[in-house]
Amino acid sequence: MVTLLKVFQVKMKNILASLVVSSLLSVASSIWCYRCVGSHPGCGLYDFDWRYYWSYSCPDPNDKCVKVIERKGVDVMVTRDCLSYLEGHRRDIPADRYEGCRSSAKDPMIGQYIFPSIPEIDHRRDHYTNVTFCFCDFDERCNSASSLTISVLLLIGLAFTHFTILG
Repeated sequence: MVTLLKVFQVKMKNILASLVVSSLLSVASSIWCYRCVGSHPGCGLYDFDWRYYWSYSCPDPNDKCVKVIERKGVDVMVTRDCLSYLEGHRRDIPADRYEGCRSSAKDPMIGQYIFPSIPEIDHRRDHYTNVTFCFCDFDERCNSASSLTISVLLLIGLAFTHFTILG
């Protein structure tokens, strides 16, 4: 009876280990990022609340998480998303996309062919005077306001479950 119980424990450990490895390999194929805009509640520069926003898997395996901080005076607009989603409609993304923050690229072609007579219509995207792009690709959900990530908590929970159940 004791040997049967030990064989069962070994098989359960192997199954649990294979589940953990397969889940880590499936998650490692792409990075997970938060996606929100600063006009939504809980998505500000310093008051980001991860409970409101689920993280999304980026479509490109070599993708990066991006936090865009746009400022004009005291107005601050923050956008969090994957780089591949922003590349389709932002022309001011800097060419240097390594880990860290840098100012936006200047694009003289933005709004070249339109000359609105109404200054409230912002066709030129020059409303914000200071635009900063922050790139990260080493940690899951790294475009948040804090450095605590859920993946660390998940691994601790799996280790705790492993040692208490099969202990």
